[in-house]
Amino acid sequence: MCGIAGFLTPSRDASAENMHAMARSMADALQHRGPDDAGTWVDPSAGVGLGHRRLSVVDLSPLGHQPMQSASRRYVIVYNGEIYNFRSLREELTTLGHAFRSRSDTEVMLAAITQWGLYDALRRFNGMFAFALWDQQEHTLHLARDRFGEKPLYYGRFGGTLIFGSELKGLRAHPSFRNNIDRDALGLFMRYGYVPTPYCIYEGVRKLPAASVLTLSGTNADSQRVPEPYWSLTDVALRSVGSPFQGSVEEAATELEDLLKDSVRLRLEADVPLGAFLSGGIDSSTVVALMQGQVTRPVRTFTIGFDEARYNEAEDAKKVAQHLGTDHTELYVSPAEAMAVIPRLSTLYDEPFADSSQIPTFLISSLARRHVTVSLSGDGGDELLAGYSRYLLGSGITRALLRSPRPVRNLIGRTLGALAPATWDRLFGQLGKLAPSIVAQRRMGSKIHRLAGLLTNGSANVAPASIMSIWDRPKSVVLGSTDAAESMSGLIADATNLDPTHRMMLADGLTYLPDDILVKVDRASMGVSLETRVPFLDHRVAEFCWRLPLSMKIRNGQQKWILRQVLDKHVPKSLIDRPKTGFAVPIGAWLRGPMRDWAEDLLTASSLRAQGFLNPDRVRPVWENHLSERENRQEQLWCALMFESWMTEQLQPSAVSA
Repeated sequence: MCGIAGFLTPSRDASAENMHAMARSMADALQHRGPDDAGTWVDPSAGVGLGHRRLSVVDLSPLGHQPMQSASRRYVIVYNGEIYNFRSLREELTTLGHAFRSRSDTEVMLAAITQWGLYDALRRFNGMFAFALWDQQEHTLHLARDRFGEKPLYYGRFGGTLIFGSELKGLRAHPSFRNNIDRDALGLFMRYGYVPTPYCIYEGVRKLPAASVLTLSGTNADSQRVPEPYWSLTDVALRSVGSPFQGSVEEAATELEDLLKDSVRLRLEADVPLGAFLSGGIDSSTVVALMQGQVTRPVRTFTIGFDEARYNEAEDAKKVAQHLGTDHTELYVSPAEAMAVIPRLSTLYDEPFADSSQIPTFLISSLARRHVTVSLSGDGGDELLAGYSRYLLGSGITRALLRSPRPVRNLIGRTLGALAPATWDRLFGQLGKLAPSIVAQRRMGSKIHRLAGLLTNGSANVAPASIMSIWDRPKSVVLGSTDAAESMSGLIADATNLDPTHRMMLADGLTYLPDDILVKVDRASMGVSLETRVPFLDHRVAEFCWRLPLSMKIRNGQQKWILRQVLDKHVPKSLIDRPKTGFAVPIGAWLRGPMRDWAEDLLTASSLRAQGFLNPDRVRPVWENHLSERENRQEQLWCALMFESWMTEQLQPSAVSA
C-alpha cells in the first residue's frame, strides 16, 4: 500500500531539479500512506513528474522501489495497492519470455501491460489499485483505478497543469492548486454524508470513477478527455437478470464458499505481519474463519469495545475468536478516548465526511497497527448479499406499497411520517424484543421517515436516493447550490429490469460502497500506515453474488441468508444469530452531553453566517430540536458539524472563495 502523486504540465521551462522537488513535495504530503521509502521520476521535456511513497508489504527489498520502469523502458509507473494474482500472472508471463528482477507485483503489472496492453491487463488484474502510468513512446499519461474503488485517486487541472494524487493533501502541495469550494458538491455531501464520485469538495478537482482509465496527452495537456470504463458493476447486475444462478441452495453455498476461500487465500500474500478486524458479525466472522482454515498459526484478530451495551460488539467478537482459536486482541475505549479522535478527522479525510463509524474504524486501525501491517476486513458483504435493513424495506414493504394507487401511497406516507423518528426508534426497540433478528435495528426512525418521503414523492426509481438521504432538499441547506445536488438517480437509470431491492443494492455498490465504506476504511487505516484488504470485493465473488436470486439473499426476513449457510459450517449459529448493530458510536447522546459546547460553537447562527455556506435557518432548528430530545437528528447534525469542522481546520479564511 502506498501513496502516489504527480503532474503533467504544458510548461517545459522547469529544471529537472525543480520538478523532482515538486513531485517529492506532493508525495511527502502522503508519507503516512508510505513511511518506508520514497521516490520521484521526471521528464522535463515532456512536463511530467511522478512521486511515490511506499509501504513495503510484498518484496521488502529495494527492488520494489517506485517509480518503476518497465524492462522495455517504455512505461513508468507509480502505484498504490496490491495485485493479488500477481504470482499466476508472473508464471504466465515467464512462459511468454518475460524475465523478472524482483518479487514485486509492480514489476508484474508493467510486464502485463507490455504484453497485453493496458485495458486487457486491467481485466486480468485481481486486486485493489490506483496508478499513474506514463507511456514514453506515446507521450500519454494513464490514470487507472480498481473495479470497486478500494484505492482513491483525485485529479484536477489548474492553469493548464494536470495534478493528481491518492489524497487531496498531495494536490494541495502543488502551487497551482486552488481551494475554491464546489457548492453543488457540498449539497451532495449534505444529502449523503459523503461527496460522491466524480465530484470533489473543491472546484476543478474530480475523483476518478472506479473501474476506469483516464488517458491524457502529454503533447496536448489541455485536451478534454473523459474516463473510460474497463469493467462495469451495472453490466454485471444487468447480466445477472438474464443469466441467474440455476443450482440448488447447497450448490450455491458451496460455490460461494470456494470463491471466498480463494479470495482470502490470495489476500494472505504478504511479507509482513497480517491479521483481521473481527466484529463478531457475519461478514468478518466468515473472513476470519476462512483465514484460520488456511494457515497453521492462530490468526491475529482485533476488536474495539465500548461500555455502552447497545454499541458494544466486543463480547460477541470474543466468543467467535475463542471458537475459531484466533490470537485475539480487544481494546475497550472510553467516550473521552473516542471523542479525542474528532479533531483528527478533517485531516484524515481531506474533504467533509460524515459517517460517524469513522471514529471506531480509526481506533481499530490504530489497535491493529501496533501488531500487524496488513489487516483483512469484512466490508462489502452487505452490498453484495443484502445486509442492510433498508433492503428489507425494498424486498417487502416498499414493493407492496409501491404497487398501491398513488392516493393510498400518499396516505400511508403521511401516516408513517406523522410519528417522530425518536418515537419509531422506541417502538422498534420494543418490537425487537419479540423479533430480534428482524426489527431490532438502530435508528429505524430515520429510515421510516425516508420511506415515508419515498411513498409520498415518487416511485421505485427514486428509492435509493430517498431512503439514503440525510438532508432533504440540500439546495435549501447549502447557500448558492443548484439542482445538481438534488439527486444521483441517473447512475441506475439503465437498471429498470432490476427489482427494487437489487436497484438499491446497485446504487449502493456505485456510490455508498466506494464513496463511504471504502473511503472510511482507506483513510482511517492508511492514516496509521495499515493496509486493509477486502475479500468480498474480489470481482469473482461479486459477480457470483449478483447472479444469486434475491430469495437466496433474503429469506424469511433473514438477510445474507446464503452467507449464513457458509458460516454455519464454521461457527455455531448461537454465536451469530443476533440483530445487526453496525460499527457505531452514540453520537446523538454525545452531542447533547460532552460534545455540546464544541458543536454549539460551530453551529451558532453567527458562525454559520460568517462561513457563508450553510443556511442557519435550516440548521439551527435541527440543532435545537435535537437538544430538546424531541427528535434524534444526529446524522443531519454530524454532516453539518463535519463540514464546519473541516472548514475551520482545512481552509485559511482569506483563501475561502464565495
